[in-house]
Amino acid sequence: MNDNFQINFSLKGFSSVLVGTYFFITGYLIKTILEEFVTNDSPLGMLSTEIIEVFIITLIFCGVLFSSLALFFSGKRNAKKKQYPLWNQKTKTTFQKYILFVIVAFSSLILLLNLGFVEYLTPTFLIIYASMLFTFKNKARKNLLILAGLNVFLALICLLIPSYWFASFSILGIAHITYGVVEKN
Repeated sequence: MNDNFQINFSLKGFSSVLVGTYFFITGYLIKTILEEFVTNDSPLGMLSTEIIEVFIITLIFCGVLFSSLALFFSGKRNAKKKQYPLWNQKTKTTFQKYILFVIVAFSSLILLLNLGFVEYLTPTFLIIYASMLFTFKNKARKNLLILAGLNVFLALICLLIPSYWFASFSILGIAHITYGVVEKN
């Protein structure tokens, strides 16, 4: 059986551009909701913090879902083009690891949110995402280490300057878009 993991599910080309766009849009929408929430004239200012938290968690979930779907459909298209089966033992194992990372990330973020450690949300997410990129890199895609290193750097900046979270998501989105343009299919 042909080992087609690097062909099927890879963060390169248009899928990376989409993931970067989703990071950027999700960060922008969260920033807008938070700014509108503290504004007296905005209808969002009338809502409770619990409802705002649900909006933000929903946005993050949608961003992760759309990013995952971008990877899946890109992998499906590549497998069809190369006439390989989409799922093999290695892709199934990788999918299980990916789901585990998503569960750990959401569980960690919700736990931190419930404990009131809001300033650690972005650094925690960036560290988990960096470890995921590091785990899924392969020999042909060593440039993912640059994205993982950028995540760690941005996490350290966010630990020092918690208000830098939006800039971190913007930089991460732009880095993904750039990576997608440089690493074409």
